[in-house]
Amino acid sequence: MTDRPKIGIGVFVMKNGKFIMMLRQRAHGAGDWGLPGGHLEMNESWEDCAVRETQEETGVAITNVRFLAATNDIFGPDKHYVTIFMLADWAMGVPKICEPEKCSSVKWFTYSAMPANIFLPLKNLRTTLPDLRL
Repeated sequence: MTDRPKIGIGVFVMKNGKFIMMLRQRAHGAGDWGLPGGHLEMNESWEDCAVRETQEETGVAITNVRFLAATNDIFGPDKHYVTIFMLADWAMGVPKICEPEKCSSVKWFTYSAMPANIFLPLKNLRTTLPDLRL
């Protein structure tokens, strides 16, 4: 079998008890709120991917990047991801939409007050860790 799950990284960028979420526009999760993040590249550490993707998508610099959790996300018969959630502290920058073709809005949320329309990996995380304290 040559098909394998892909690896996605989602980053909880924390500042004053809240984290950044972005409203997705692409077919993969369009209309759902998700975290900054993306695909893990070959030979890239999880931490480096979190730093790179957060900067590329939001213009925000992060520090103190560490592993939080992982989920097994089956979107359908031909789309399967393992999502690695990383936790990081905001270092500097004002969040903005740096890739407007991918996301249309950016806001700060708390874990207990996320919008109802969240990306599947976040739904799976909330099912596994409903009372997560960030």
